Amino acid sequence: QVQLVESGGGLVQTGGSLRLSCEASADSKFPLNIMGWYRGSRRELLASITVSGYTTYGDPARGRFAISRDSAKNTIYLQMNNLKPEDSGVYYCNYRRTGVVPAGIPHDFWGRGTQVTVSS
Repeated sequence: QVQLVESGGGLVQTGGSLRLSCEASADSKFPLNIMGWYRGSRRELLASITVSGYTTYGDPARGRFAISRDSAKNTIYLQMNNLKPEDSGVYYCNYRRTGVVPAGIPHDFWGRGTQVTVSS
């Protein structure tokens, strides 16, 4: 199992910034993965990043958020700028094993979420 610990959520005013962090436990048997940030109960994609640094952004994040990764720390970050009230919600970290993962082995893990509230 991969454990994910999220931090960095909180209350911020419109136009402010926050940086979320998500640290994953070691996963040496499956070194290939994609980590990302999702928002809300529908798990809307904000951004994801591969081990090699390839990034993908969802529409809500494009142009305002930036994802980065510190592989030595098994940690990803989401820098969120120019926050708006509609950005409020629970932000979830996801870790998905890629490459060859045998059937029956868990490959998709979620953190518990961190609350972001943007006041108007």
